[in-house]
Amino acid sequence: MNIEAYVGQKQIIGPDTVLNYLLEKGEIPSMIFWGPPGCGKTSLANIIACLSRKLTSNKVHIVNLSAASSGVKNIKDAVTVAKDKSKFGCKTIVFMDEIHCFNKLQQDIFLPHVETGIFTLIGCTTENPFYSLNPALLSRCRMFVLNKLTECNVTEILHKALEYINGKMLDVREKEQINNREQIKFHSNTKLKYHVDNNTIQWLAGACDGDARVALNALELATLARQVDGSKTSCNNDIIITLEDIKKGLIKTHTLSEKEANQSHHIYSALHKSIRAGKTNASLYWLARIMAAKEDPVNIARRLVRISSEDIGLADPDALGVAVHTMHGCQMIGMPECDVLLGQCTVYLAKAPKSRLIYNALKAAEKMILEYEGPQPAVPLHMRYNSDRKL
Repeated sequence: MNIEAYVGQKQIIGPDTVLNYLLEKGEIPSMIFWGPPGCGKTSLANIIACLSRKLTSNKVHIVNLSAASSGVKNIKDAVTVAKDKSKFGCKTIVFMDEIHCFNKLQQDIFLPHVETGIFTLIGCTTENPFYSLNPALLSRCRMFVLNKLTECNVTEILHKALEYINGKMLDVREKEQINNREQIKFHSNTKLKYHVDNNTIQWLAGACDGDARVALNALELATLARQVDGSKTSCNNDIIITLEDIKKGLIKTHTLSEKEANQSHHIYSALHKSIRAGKTNASLYWLARIMAAKEDPVNIARRLVRISSEDIGLADPDALGVAVHTMHGCQMIGMPECDVLLGQCTVYLAKAPKSRLIYNALKAAEKMILEYEGPQPAVPLHMRYNSDRKL
């Protein structure tokens, strides 16, 4: 496992980057990797851990944890081990996957140990660390943002995976040659040779939307399925993985519903901004994306209620009533029947005149209160409760 074999994220580990410079010097700081699923956060953390072992002649102890299945006790145990190891000149690296699963109070346990250098923390998260992580912890760690992998990156990863399982890419001529061979039963005493044509790899790289884990899982399932179906194996134990095999391995609900759910807040924002801009077709598109992700229709309607007041307001007071009635309708009949209600409300709000007067005025009042120096002014006597009652 070496840094040269890592695919993608050249903006982080390229020749002239800060992280690459630190790794060359053997200085591993506490750091947070933030990026979408399947972009290589865990792989990069493991490479850094292995590289630090190599640079220090194995004088590094690595603790692998996941915040989804670990607790404060696991961190305390790691601290105890780290203190014992430090007596013999051995450093400790704590790798915490899904660190955002720890709440702010749980994250506080890292602070004194990262501060004093008891261990080096490498955390990975798919959530925005400025919202999900403790600011005090962020200030003690270097943060690196990993981008979604490009289609070329995923293609390269799939090529490496094929080489690892004794496979190869095929052009059209080679594929026809293998297909024309006599099909006989699977030879268990001969090593299987997997073949995938370039078009299939390109399709898979594009369909996974930058998530290498999804692509690799689909390829693995396809190869396992063809192993079981020995009747489709040629006399030389050549197995061609077809596009149909890949599609069976790549479950559509995973690439759509799960990935959409992971970025639902971005899609809600797109819906909001499309309605604000009066773009009817765009608004319906983003509404359909949200519904395809199996979002609760009441949550969608609740967002429409907010939009009706924030972006339309006094320009069309009836918009608030339309949105509220839509939410009540969604509560009564649910999906799939309420999809038309949401569509009707979305189009109404997109076509309605816009006014942010109330929203801007309210924000100005809140800003004045926050920026006021000293105690807030007292309520005037004539405006107090029961001020009209005489002594």
